[in-house]
This record gives sequence, structure tokens and C-alpha cells, in this order.
Amino acid sequence: MDRKRSTALPLLLTVVLVGGIGAKEQGEVSPPKATGPQEAEVIGVVLDQRTQQPLVVLQGKRDKRNLAMTIGIAEANGIAIPLQGVTPPRPLTHDLFLTLFGRLKVSLKRVVITDLKDDVYYAVVYLTANGSDMTLDSRPSDAIALAIRAKVPIFVEDRVFDKSSISGPRTGPGPHF
Repeated sequence: MDRKRSTALPLLLTVVLVGGIGAKEQGEVSPPKATGPQEAEVIGVVLDQRTQQPLVVLQGKRDKRNLAMTIGIAEANGIAIPLQGVTPPRPLTHDLFLTLFGRLKVSLKRVVITDLKDDVYYAVVYLTANGSDMTLDSRPSDAIALAIRAKVPIFVEDRVFDKSSISGPRTGPGPHF
């Protein structure tokens, strides 16, 4: 396999998510639950064995809840390549955007996965330009790919964790990013 082909779809990691870790002792009083968006870490890009669709898996840093979103092959590459520290010979779309941002003096501050409605995830990209803050609607996969490259935090609203845990990862026909 040639070098270009081997970096086209980096190794997809298999992640086993284990529930029940950190269960409370009987009678232990828990502190009030924090609400609002929590920072999340990208655990990896994996292949759903049942559907053969790529998933991006995130884990909340506050409560360790997991979120798995079905994404397309190109989106999986856009996330997996920087996660593995691979630098492609030519800039990919997200690299190009960050270069453009830099030249226009625009800073990416954070991204937030804001909602899950009708099997579609939503995200917002937070930017600063010329001292002014602005937001852009984004597909979560693009927001995640930008955040990883720019080394800025990824946040997930609690309601997204809540909604996704009820129905599991989006695995219907086509990507739901």
C-alpha cells in the first residue's frame, strides 16, 4: 500500500465503553449536579462493527459520559489524521481554514456541540476577530476537526449527552453529523 493511501483512512481504534465505573457507595450523598456545557475529549474514531460506519467518540471531562456520533469517511479522516499526529503533504480543508483564519487575524476560541434534534447533531464555532466575538453554525465533525488542529476546547451541552444516551449513536442511513 502506498504512503498516500495508507494515510487516507488512519487506523480506526476499537474502543470499549464500560458503564458503572465510579458507582456511589450506598448512603453516600452526592454534590449538586453541575449543568451546562462540559469540556469533552475526543477518545477516538472507531468503526461501528454492526453498520460499518465511522463514529467519533467523545467523553465528558466532568462526568465521564460518552457520546458516539456517526460520521462519514471524509469526516473520520479529518478528525483521525491530526489525532494521530500525521501531517499530510498538502493541507486538508480544515488546515486551509485555520491558515486563512491566521492570515485574517481570526482566532478559534472553542467549539460547542449544542443539540441533537431529529437524529442530527448541531455545533457552534466560537471565533474572535478584531476584538469582536462571533459564532458560526457548524457540523460537529467540522467543529471537532478544527478544534483538534487549533488545540482549543470542545464542549458538549449536557442535553446532548442526555439525548444521545437515550437513543445511542446515530446509525441510520447516511452520516448524521
